Amino acid sequence: MTNEELILERLDRIETQLAPLVETAGSVKELRDDLIPLSAQAFRLIINELEDIESGFQLEDLLDMIKTVFRSVKTITFSLQQMQTIVDFVTTIEPLLRSSVPQIINYLDDLEQRGVLRMFTAMLDVRAKIAAAYTAEDIDKIGDGAVVLLGLAKKLSDPQAIAFLEKVAEMPGHVDLSQSKDVGPFGLISAASSKEVKQGLGVMMELTKAMGKLKSNGGEAPAV
Repeated sequence: MTNEELILERLDRIETQLAPLVETAGSVKELRDDLIPLSAQAFRLIINELEDIESGFQLEDLLDMIKTVFRSVKTITFSLQQMQTIVDFVTTIEPLLRSSVPQIINYLDDLEQRGVLRMFTAMLDVRAKIAAAYTAEDIDKIGDGAVVLLGLAKKLSDPQAIAFLEKVAEMPGHVDLSQSKDVGPFGLISAASSKEVKQGLGVMMELTKAMGKLKSNGGEAPAV
């Protein structure tokens, strides 16, 4: 092979190697030609947007913000550490939440089915009505009265008191007012011979004796 042929062969190889570079350069030129209009449009848009904030933005403010960030590096670091702690905590309790939340939902659904939640709602409505009808001073007085009533209820819980009240509650069922007649002094003397009247007078005497203790207390209500 002659020198000329070797030179031509090398030139062919160089041309083959340079062909991709030429194609790439052409692609880059086309990309540049496409990006130039887009870049100009983007710069115009940025300039227009900056004009809107020009009155509220000063370079000094940006510098102050940068200084504040540098001064607060420790605080920012601490905040990030606390956020990491919170993330770790949430990651730890997530399995527990997945198992407990359905149970809580089922429990609340059971309360709803049994009407417990509706009862709580009704109680809140009652409290709202009481707050609308009475002042705070009235509520305080009602509270004092409720304490006294609870003391009376405690006394009425005595077995003897309960038995007495039950018998008193049964009396209206044994009384027939349609059979009642006018009774004068002689009628009282005649009725006093009845066993039931004698028993009733005995009960009245015991009650009268008990009522006499009110006088000995000076007419004051017994202490609760």
